[in-house]
Amino acid sequence: MARYRGARQKIARRFKEPLFGPSKSLERKPYPPGQHGRNRRSKESEYSVQLKEKQKAKYTYGLLERQFRKLFDKAARSKGVTGENLLVFLESRLDNTVFRLGIGSTRRQARQFVTHGHILVNGTVVNIPSFQMKPGDQIAVRPRSRQVDPIQESLKRNRRQYPWLEIDRKEMVGRFLDFPNREDIPENIREQLIVELYSK
Repeated sequence: MARYRGARQKIARRFKEPLFGPSKSLERKPYPPGQHGRNRRSKESEYSVQLKEKQKAKYTYGLLERQFRKLFDKAARSKGVTGENLLVFLESRLDNTVFRLGIGSTRRQARQFVTHGHILVNGTVVNIPSFQMKPGDQIAVRPRSRQVDPIQESLKRNRRQYPWLEIDRKEMVGRFLDFPNREDIPENIREQLIVELYSK
């Protein structure tokens, strides 16, 4: 299955944000990677700013270019604001939902739990990370997977709540209540720049 396997902390330093979770490298080296990282010119072109925003969204949610473009095209065809639709579709992916519920401590770990068959959607094993959730869907940890240490540890550590989700940590069962509103999505992504990039 295609996914980014390169150096994650270099990516985090490029965007000056901990896209893959807490990063000590950002504290030690708060400048972009590469031999010109410290002295790189600060002024960027409009295209560069838009491209960087798209790349940041791709790395944040763990998608490659083709997947991301397909999701953008779907968002453009849907009713409403294209940029907001895109973020809602990204947040509604199964791997991201497992991460938001706290079953996985990172999106990468959540994706692994899904592909390894640890997650049930409405009582059926779903091993496709891009599976789109719908309001009312139930997400649960498979009964025989409830003793898996990383899942138990993640549920103990992650206590953050999101208004479009609910979770019973004891039973390891969550529910996708509704599609999220833009103001509820915590990611620092300027989706309008992505729309402008693809509109060129």
